[in-house]
Amino acid sequence: MLNVRGISKDFGGLKALNNVSFEVGEREVVGLIGPNGSGKTTLFEIINGFYLPSHGSVECCGQRITGLLPHEIARRGIGRTFQIVRLFPKLTVLENLLVAEQHLKGELLLHALLKLRHVEAEDRANKEKALKLLELVELGHKKNELAENLSYGQQKLLEIARALALEPRILLLDEPDAGLNPTIARKVFNVVKELKKEGKSVLMIEHDMETVMGLCDRVVVLDFGEKIAEGTPKEIQANEKVLEAYLGKVKK
Repeated sequence: MLNVRGISKDFGGLKALNNVSFEVGEREVVGLIGPNGSGKTTLFEIINGFYLPSHGSVECCGQRITGLLPHEIARRGIGRTFQIVRLFPKLTVLENLLVAEQHLKGELLLHALLKLRHVEAEDRANKEKALKLLELVELGHKKNELAENLSYGQQKLLEIARALALEPRILLLDEPDAGLNPTIARKVFNVVKELKKEGKSVLMIEHDMETVMGLCDRVVVLDFGEKIAEGTPKEIQANEKVLEAYLGKVKK
């Protein structure tokens, strides 16, 4: 499904990633964890085409995607959320989904915004799909609310729905429950479980080990830009290299 092969990234004299390799299989949820500054978000930026790797390549569904533009990568089946929510605050919740779909398909943003006036007449199917996504993230009752009026947690849920608007086969989630209250965090948890049931694969940056244990089939651990461990959540919890990375030198 998703193959990360020997990815390295240099920023001047700083090596942010060094020969990182792993795979995400079909219907698999993989956690990407590590201390702050370990290279997790940089790796996401490379997978999505915002950065070019210094070495290595990324494949999606058997096709090389390294070097493609972000919207071209989205067309090939990879969706993404961000640490910082990126919404159109003056558009409604429903409009955010509709304009996001057109913009990510490569349309100019202005054209996508103007197209909203005609979306009911031209593309009822897209509207129906958007409404289903809002129900999935439990925001159907907020469809006509301006995005700026949503709580932070609801905005995070809306961003997940936006990422799903292109029906990606693989979804990249960048700390999806960071800063959320327990109720909204549980909704995010349930959405990811439902996506797995629907056959989607998920790669998620996550710091909360309870979430990792409850959702992830496998976990990849980065430290100072290198992969130091990979395995099941239970294996990772008992791994001395991981404990040392998070807690300092492990005493024997």
